[in-house]
Amino acid sequence: MKIKPLAALLLALAAPASFAAMPADGWRFDFTAKPAPGYTAVQAGAAYDTARGYGYELDNTAAKGADANADKGANGATATFFSADVPEGNVAVTVTLGPGTHTIKSEVRRLMLENVVVPAGQVATRTFVVNTRTPQIAAANGMQPGVVNLKAPRETVQEAWNWDRRLTLEIHGGVDKVDIKPVQVPTIFLLGDSTVSDQPGEPYASWGQMLTRFFKPGVAVANHAQSGETFRDSLARRRIDKIVSQVRPGDVVVLQFGHNDQKQIKAGSGGPFTTYKAELRQHVEMVRAAGGLPVVVSSMERRRFDADGKPESTLADYAAAARQSAGELGVPYIDLNATSKVLYGALGVEGSKPAFATKDGQIDNTHHSNYGAYLLAKAVASGLRDAQLPVASQIVDGFAFDPARPDPFDKFAVPASPRYTNERPLGDEANR
Repeated sequence: MKIKPLAALLLALAAPASFAAMPADGWRFDFTAKPAPGYTAVQAGAAYDTARGYGYELDNTAAKGADANADKGANGATATFFSADVPEGNVAVTVTLGPGTHTIKSEVRRLMLENVVVPAGQVATRTFVVNTRTPQIAAANGMQPGVVNLKAPRETVQEAWNWDRRLTLEIHGGVDKVDIKPVQVPTIFLLGDSTVSDQPGEPYASWGQMLTRFFKPGVAVANHAQSGETFRDSLARRRIDKIVSQVRPGDVVVLQFGHNDQKQIKAGSGGPFTTYKAELRQHVEMVRAAGGLPVVVSSMERRRFDADGKPESTLADYAAAARQSAGELGVPYIDLNATSKVLYGALGVEGSKPAFATKDGQIDNTHHSNYGAYLLAKAVASGLRDAQLPVASQIVDGFAFDPARPDPFDKFAVPASPRYTNERPLGDEANR
């Protein structure tokens, strides 16, 4: 499927005036044969155009199947990609759905709606909130203006949809109408490594991509995590600066690092109870100074079992350091490390395999599949609720999670994305 080249992204950043402005009352698109009054008709095959400000993200080289607007990936998955220019920040997206089963993801595979079933002869509307961003850092909350130091080509090519000036929807099942308008709601910012970041292609996924599924439109999720990184990288690449420049009172900043920080021990440049804690403290203090609420999360375990089939610890020191830091700093703490061990133990040696990405017959014992990411997102949402954070009031109705009784894999039916990659997420190479 189509991925924006680096040159196109750089042009977008250098010349924002070339992009169409969202109408004052927002975008209103109609994809049906008889567009409703007040809506912009979207013609089949109308490719995205910067002057127009909207259109399909079409790849003329991709297999199309029955729908000329849809892309078909190497994994056989099919979806339609539609983009519209929006201002940086949070936008409320209301979709009108006709008969059928509908799943919608946004930007780089963030799950927004899961298998919404609309009976024959009926229509349904659903609203969700998507966070969009650019690399520019505003002079706000004490931050110096500048840009996030993006990783090329990963963020400038494979993940460019996370950084451009448009909202992109990945549509499974079709839509009749799409209404888009800016909205002011509390934001949950995510900062972490590959187990949190928006993974650009199957078979990899992260809990950060799935967390959006479990919140009502009264909250936005802004995922600033990136593969292969540590607290130190967040500071050096100005990821935390970008978040702090946007934080408002009532916003939450979830911090989860550990997997890649272990490499600093081998390099002689740090450890869990020294530099890791110091850099974590620096993040917490920056978020607090901007009026946000930091939340510390310990890293989930890797898939590793002992001879008796019990999960082994590979990140115990970093989990302990995260717990100590949260206590010392007086911030909420989610023990995802402990929860993941209960979860993997409940799944078992064989049952845990589908929770991790498998490529070319090899299981990646660090990075998760859609199924595993989905379960861990539920664990994080449950942790936010157990911590009694105000944003937890926006968790979807009927939400439940018990790591000792995980959702069975044979009931998991989130459709895969056409975007497929042969590139393993960055970092943690020694712990596949």
